[in-house]
Amino acid sequence: MISGTSRDGADIGLVRFDDDQPALERSLCLPYPEHLATTLRKLIGPAQRPADSDLAQLHDELGRFFAESANRLLAEAGLERGDITAIGSHGQTVWHEPPESIQLGNPALIASLTGITTVGDFRTADLQAGGEGAPLAPLLHRALFQPGSGQAAVINLGGIANVSLVDSGGQVSGYDTGPANCLLDGWIQHQQNKDFDQDGAWAASGTVIQPLLITLLEDPWFSRLPPKSTGVEYFNMHWLESKAELAEFPPQDIQATLAELTARSVADAVPGDAREVLVCGGGAHNGHVLQRLRALLPGTSVQTTESRGVNPDAVEATLFAWLARERLAERSLDTTSITGARHPVLLGSIHHP
Repeated sequence: MISGTSRDGADIGLVRFDDDQPALERSLCLPYPEHLATTLRKLIGPAQRPADSDLAQLHDELGRFFAESANRLLAEAGLERGDITAIGSHGQTVWHEPPESIQLGNPALIASLTGITTVGDFRTADLQAGGEGAPLAPLLHRALFQPGSGQAAVINLGGIANVSLVDSGGQVSGYDTGPANCLLDGWIQHQQNKDFDQDGAWAASGTVIQPLLITLLEDPWFSRLPPKSTGVEYFNMHWLESKAELAEFPPQDIQATLAELTARSVADAVPGDAREVLVCGGGAHNGHVLQRLRALLPGTSVQTTESRGVNPDAVEATLFAWLARERLAERSLDTTSITGARHPVLLGSIHHP
């Protein structure tokens, strides 16, 4: 289970493991109830670290929501709690600024309310080992999408975008590339009170403002060398408004420019010898961004992970089932080439019901 940087609810996957390969049997996306969505907007919107006093109650409220979501999925699947080995629950990130990363959604409470062993708190050990704590998705991308030859790039387009580079020898690296949907969602919410730009249609109706695009890409964050990670703490409406007088431009042209920012910053992370690019996350449904990626990466196959039989909406939920399995097996994971951790780490803490 996870709620990503878009903060729109829980993505839940029921995952079976045969021969070490994860197979998604069922998935569910449950939106946050309005009171939780509103609380999160108020907490994260100011782009300032939340006060500890604001976190404890929300930690438990989100834990109850995730537990109820897990129980609902089991009921829909006709399963009992005894059929499940464990829950891997990432929770909701409310602040990510290494060496600190805060996820809410009390895993001990989830274990209590579901009666199922729950693994949570997946980022702390990596941070304590000097890593960024993110992204963790490349670990699963290697297991799912290792190419038979050459190199593949897996792009996760959530609120933030991250890239995984996987080669046929099993080597993997990865990092966050910058904004994916967070600015696109924020701008259309501000202008049209819509949660997201359906299929990128509004962006496609506009014209890229080249001087603004250049200004955005000149932000020092994009030229930083990996390992690196980021979040809506950095890329948000305050960041955008600090770059230009937005009222000077047609709103749809700003949306087109933000879509181009996502496509350009992602395409710049794909090496020239990559044979294929596989896209997952909510942005996999943004036809305009995918079209721009294909234009920016000529000669490279750009498809969603559906082309490999993997639901692009459930890859991250599958990741935390996989990480929970690795933690229960006491397997340390080597994130040194991804997050910059000094040594392999056991990711996650275990909570029994």
